[in-house]
Amino acid sequence: MTPREIVRRTIRFEGADRMPYSLPQPYGTDIAWIGMTPSPDARPRQGIDEWGAVWANIGVSNLGEVKDVPLKDWADWDALTIPDIREPHRWESLDGAREVAGDKFLIGSGISLYERTHFVRGLENVWMDIYLAPEKLGRLIDVLVEMNLYAIERYAAADVDGFMFCDDWGLQHRLMISPASWRKIWKPRYERVYRAAHAAGLLTLLHSCGDITQIMDDLIEIGLDVIQMDQQENMGVELLGERFGGRITFWCPVDIQQTMVRGTLDEIRAYCRKLVQTLGRPEGGFIAQWYGDPVGAGHRAEAIEAMSEEFVRLSTPREW
Repeated sequence: MTPREIVRRTIRFEGADRMPYSLPQPYGTDIAWIGMTPSPDARPRQGIDEWGAVWANIGVSNLGEVKDVPLKDWADWDALTIPDIREPHRWESLDGAREVAGDKFLIGSGISLYERTHFVRGLENVWMDIYLAPEKLGRLIDVLVEMNLYAIERYAAADVDGFMFCDDWGLQHRLMISPASWRKIWKPRYERVYRAAHAAGLLTLLHSCGDITQIMDDLIEIGLDVIQMDQQENMGVELLGERFGGRITFWCPVDIQQTMVRGTLDEIRAYCRKLVQTLGRPEGGFIAQWYGDPVGAGHRAEAIEAMSEEFVRLSTPREW
């Protein structure tokens, strides 16, 4: 099987020749990426993005942080700069993207429905809007939904395999907002995006960290195929496997906050085995991953090596 087939069959629980992975060089990856250039969801280390949000770097991490938002008051809605996703130059990167990706599983990047909302409006404002201005909040989210629907059309036409965006919903041990509010405001909008992706032949992927167990059943129900989570220990690997294993594909590195930082090399290797055996199934359901900002997360080079080597060992031949 080609890497593209291996990833597809793993996500669909159809059985693959081996476990897929996306690891640093020299270990390799079965996955390739494509996105808009520039993306309306770009997150600069510092500077001003297309919406007018002001970003600043927060230290050694690759991540930036929004320091000033463009939509402080809903009265300023008409003055908000909304990027035009249909501008042809944004999609020039799609030309030949399938050929460049070759036989790898190609993921197209979308636009977050929660994070971009609070990058534009401000996190505390969004939390208040849930109760004080839900219609206005929904109007902003719907703009992002429509952007994603158009992106799905473009990616499908370019023979892309999957559609993904990032929304960190969890605090360490619970959701940031009430599950009832999430279900009322965000769930139907996620469902629109996932239904459109499936109708276009794309598999759906979401990055979300923190404790999101309260909405995992909902995400599975509305059509999420893959959850990419960099933390698992805060929720419990066993709990994730018992409640959701076999129903959704997990795409994970060794927990980036705990074992990857504090564990011995033997503990890291053992954690790799635990992830594969607990979250995956013989017919699929697990993709191995590494964390792309190891310096910011405090990951040692030897820890990355131990994790990558163990995941490759577990991949071929698969061991259960």
